[in-house]
Amino acid sequence: MNAKQLTGELVSWLQDRVNEAHCQGVVLGMSGGIDSSVLAVICQRAFPQSTLGVIMPCHSNPEDEEHARAVAGKFSISTRMVALDNAFDTLLQTLPDDLSDQTTARLAEANLKARLRMLTLYYFANRLNYMVVGSGNRSELAVGYFTKHGDSGVDVLPLGNLVKGEVRELARFLGVPQVIIDKPPSAGLWVGQTDEAEMGFSYEELDRYITTGDAAPELKKKLDAMIAASAHKCQPPPYPDSPD
Repeated sequence: MNAKQLTGELVSWLQDRVNEAHCQGVVLGMSGGIDSSVLAVICQRAFPQSTLGVIMPCHSNPEDEEHARAVAGKFSISTRMVALDNAFDTLLQTLPDDLSDQTTARLAEANLKARLRMLTLYYFANRLNYMVVGSGNRSELAVGYFTKHGDSGVDVLPLGNLVKGEVRELARFLGVPQVIIDKPPSAGLWVGQTDEAEMGFSYEELDRYITTGDAAPELKKKLDAMIAASAHKCQPPPYPDSPD
């Protein structure tokens, strides 16, 4: 399927899901990254008058906001700005900081940012009767590279069957600004954070393994372990069988 056909399929699929849910439009977070930028264009094509992009900086790189606004301006996407710095700081001050294992602090704080963004998106969704649309792709979903009840806390994932390379191809077709396509993918969770450095392998390697099963032995071992360890993140909460 070429990029034009794929775009049409994604637009139709999204329209069907929103209409089935009797919602009036869609809301998404715009981070300035390639995934959210592609998603924003898909959403705008599906719902030209009822797509809302929410920009949610939280001690973020100012460049991310610039890139998000560039996409919004180019494709005429309505946006709202909600700065989460103070909410994040207040929550951290409220939570205990005397836990024994300080090595987990950075990840826990990063996940708080993703979950605050989820809460914000659902506030708009509830007020507007919109669906929350997530930008997770197949590559990230496969290895659990997302925050449970954070960026995975959405109603639909239109890019969920596309590996990262396919998202990049779609970005070129849709006309996403080249600076966004070229910059290293990052969740913007802390200063200098990039997806590939945090994961310890490239998206190209990950995509190849997902689509062909081909990987060096050590990488395959690592990917298999990540897939197994994160399987619970893609499942509903388990509960025991009914008693006899």
